[in-house]
Amino acid sequence: MVTVSRREIGSMLAKQGILIAFALFMIGFTLANAKFLSVDNVFSVVRSSAILGVMALGVTFVVISGNLDLSVGSMMSFSTIVVLDLHDKIGPALAIPAMFAMTLCLGAFIGFLVGYLRLNSLIVTLGMLSAIHGLTLTYSGGQNMDIADKEGTWFSVFGQGAILGVPTPILMFLSLAALLGLVLAKTPFGRKVYAVGGNGTAATFSGIKRARTVFTCYLISAGCVAVAGLIQASRSLGSQNTVGQGLELEVLAAVILGGASLMGGVGTIFKTVIGVLILGFIQNGLLLLGLPFYFQFVVTWIIIILAVWLDIAAKRGKLWSPIA
Repeated sequence: MVTVSRREIGSMLAKQGILIAFALFMIGFTLANAKFLSVDNVFSVVRSSAILGVMALGVTFVVISGNLDLSVGSMMSFSTIVVLDLHDKIGPALAIPAMFAMTLCLGAFIGFLVGYLRLNSLIVTLGMLSAIHGLTLTYSGGQNMDIADKEGTWFSVFGQGAILGVPTPILMFLSLAALLGLVLAKTPFGRKVYAVGGNGTAATFSGIKRARTVFTCYLISAGCVAVAGLIQASRSLGSQNTVGQGLELEVLAAVILGGASLMGGVGTIFKTVIGVLILGFIQNGLLLLGLPFYFQFVVTWIIIILAVWLDIAAKRGKLWSPIA
């Protein structure tokens, strides 16, 4: 007869709690509303979560490397405004690479400060949050941006198009997740990211260039933000200059929900995708139940606390503190 100890159960819940919670949420909302798992609703949720999800993919690299990036929300506003403005000035074919280049420059600057100058990532990215927001307002003159000829541009394909019935934002999100998942799990660079986040000093003595690894993680994060800005701009062909404000916290919540440790060295792209979907489906499920939209903020807070608890429990192998 096989017996399972409380310690083993606690360890299993700590390590796989996010997947168990996801399954329970899906079952509960499906029983409450039959429309919850309809094809149209699932596509709608994943599509609306694509922008958040793309940003979370890049932040996953940063968090696993032992750092934070709180600048992604304001950086997304910047990339969205820039590509919309340049669309009418130089055309979408040139506007898109120009926006990517400018966004990557911001990521490179942050990566230099955190990676090479060894400044605290929380302080640097919190400061950059305000600085990039100011840069966005300066660039736009405080005005929102709209494309003049919304009917005659192919630019809308990124946010409004579909391939074989699947919305383009979903395909972009899942394709990027598959690519970055392979990079993180199957390449030498991915192993370096885990090593730097797990023990930066040991990684340095092992010959890993810590500064270069951290710098590259911030470049990846900025690249993902540029993709998210492209989708956002293409979806509405216009935007407020504060469109990304506050998203940095939702992105970080999704990454933590996916099991990435704020202490570094732990996390996967697959589970980040699950974390993004949990946030998206919970918000959708609450609305289908007829609850006010602001109720989701309380639920999200509870889920974040649960995720942090499971993260700490996974490290000590127990759900409860031995000194509690």
